[in-house]
Amino acid sequence: MTNYGYELIMDLSGCNNSLFTRSHLDRYFTELCELIDMEKCEVHFWDDLYVDPSEHQTEPHTKGTSAVCFILTSSIVIHTLDILECVYVNIFSCKSFDIQKALEFTVNAFEASDCTHHAITRR
Repeated sequence: MTNYGYELIMDLSGCNNSLFTRSHLDRYFTELCELIDMEKCEVHFWDDLYVDPSEHQTEPHTKGTSAVCFILTSSIVIHTLDILECVYVNIFSCKSFDIQKALEFTVNAFEASDCTHHAITRR
């Protein structure tokens, strides 16, 4: 059986939460895709930007921005948590990519003080 693809799962902490904006996330997707030679497609966001203030998220595990960036070979998903200063990223692609480059770029992009990660082969 051949491999279907590869997934890099990153949990970052001690991040600069001033970077948890739509514009920074979109720039992150663009630059990451260039770095790991992926074709960026559509980006979709979920956050409180156009939500009535009475409905804004206020819990540490929900207050933040989430986004999915479709790439030609699958997707990159990100969840930021403003209060906890954490970022969670999954890069999944049936095309191989440089895991170390993606890891280092992501840590630097969010100014993380710590990162745990897992790289897996999907079958």
